[in-house]
Amino acid sequence: MKIIGLTGGIGSGKTTVCKIFESLGIPVYYADQEAKKIMTSNRQVKSQVKSLLGEEAYHPNGKPNRKYIGDKVFNDKDLLARISAIVHPAVRLEAGRWAESFKSENGVPYVIQEAALLVENGSYKTMDVLIVVTCPEETRIKRVMMRDRLTYDDVVKKVKSQLPEKEKVRVADYVIINDGKKMLIPQIIDIHKKLLKRNK
Repeated sequence: MKIIGLTGGIGSGKTTVCKIFESLGIPVYYADQEAKKIMTSNRQVKSQVKSLLGEEAYHPNGKPNRKYIGDKVFNDKDLLARISAIVHPAVRLEAGRWAESFKSENGVPYVIQEAALLVENGSYKTMDVLIVVTCPEETRIKRVMMRDRLTYDDVVKKVKSQLPEKEKVRVADYVIINDGKKMLIPQIIDIHKKLLKRNK
């Protein structure tokens, strides 16, 4: 089963792109969503996160204290790397099992694993193809401000915690421009056709 990595900076529109791929019959694994579930359900991960960030990293009901964790890691690249080293191996294991489950299904030519930090954590190297979704930084900031109701400064911190977009594009096999001007669907269909050819 071919595994296609899909990434991009915060606010680039990764989810929108993935939904279009799903409409073409391609299964998508949303790694960031699954990471949230793993941080809630995986005892070992919870224990390690608490050791790293303190008991305040979790609410009394056992759910992650996202604001507390975010405030800590987005201001400290070393801390972000350390929490990624706890969560990402568990996510990678789960994603591998998920991809394997489609091997026996006819009509599934490839699967997509979507994640924000595929390039930062090096996991894109284990995938067959990397797609990067791009968008001008100011547009991304405005999108996230509206979506998450955050201040400009809060969003800029998140943007700066990620690898610059040009570094992601440098290692991409395909680039999708999602700036609101260039049409998305033709770009995605073109890449889909090329991926189908690669499978033959």
